[in-house]
Amino acid sequence: MEKNTRRKFMKTLGASIGVASVAGSSSLLNSCAKIESNNGDKIKLLTSSGELVEVDKSQLKPAEMPSLTEFQKRGREGLPGKSWVMVIDLAKCRNARQCMKACQNHHQLRPEQHHINVLQMQDAEHTAPYYMPKPCQHCDNPPCTKVCPVNATFKRDDGIVLIDNERCIGCRFCIAACPYSARVFNWFEPRDAEKYKGVTYNIEANVPQKKGTISKCLFSADRLRDGKLPSCVSACPNGVYWFGDRNEDAVTNGTTKETVNLTALLKQNAAYTLMEELGTKPRVYYLPPKDRAFPFQEEIKNDH
Repeated sequence: MEKNTRRKFMKTLGASIGVASVAGSSSLLNSCAKIESNNGDKIKLLTSSGELVEVDKSQLKPAEMPSLTEFQKRGREGLPGKSWVMVIDLAKCRNARQCMKACQNHHQLRPEQHHINVLQMQDAEHTAPYYMPKPCQHCDNPPCTKVCPVNATFKRDDGIVLIDNERCIGCRFCIAACPYSARVFNWFEPRDAEKYKGVTYNIEANVPQKKGTISKCLFSADRLRDGKLPSCVSACPNGVYWFGDRNEDAVTNGTTKETVNLTALLKQNAAYTLMEELGTKPRVYYLPPKDRAFPFQEEIKNDH
């Protein structure tokens, strides 16, 4: 077989793995969690999006996979100096549900499981309906972490709330404590369980999923470590999501790639958070649906 150049090899792997990954960097380690032999010449790489890619075995360089202990340690520490936030523009959501699909693919979720769900809302009888994506709010005062008896769910310094399913005992106290219904329980074997068999557990992706444990939105913490936007943010075709660092006071739109001042975006659009009266201090902000997706037609009543 003709020997490919390093550049051709990187093109074979594709954008989901990242150019900087060949030398055994964290990008490759996070994107390709398992190497599975196929035959004498080819091997399959399992990417973080749940897809298998086949490459020439001779083109791979040996790289040491982080151990479970290393994954858990850095997963709990987070990214130094960062303070992640999300802004959701309700005026732009058209229920494309690409955010949900990308999230399910990334986090090994079954069709009925959602880390983020798009709801149809209507505030009052005579107001127009609109769509509202609802992920975990990654609260600064999270009630879910306080009730866990084994420290399986925790909030790290960069603001993200994660779950360690190696510690989770499935008591579901956190589900009962969450006022946003943002957590799901793995009642059954996870999607593509056989394909993920033997993969080192990555706490920042909560993959492989495990039956009898809890799962939730993670802000795609593993992608953030690689300098990428969360899966849902990148997948949205309508520019609904902004994501960024509160310390830098800047957020980037997943569709347009435009970066704007966070404070100005929130103030100029009268942003709000869900159930602010609970004191949970969410890190997900909503911009009101000023230009709604549905034209409102007042019901015509016949008095005769």
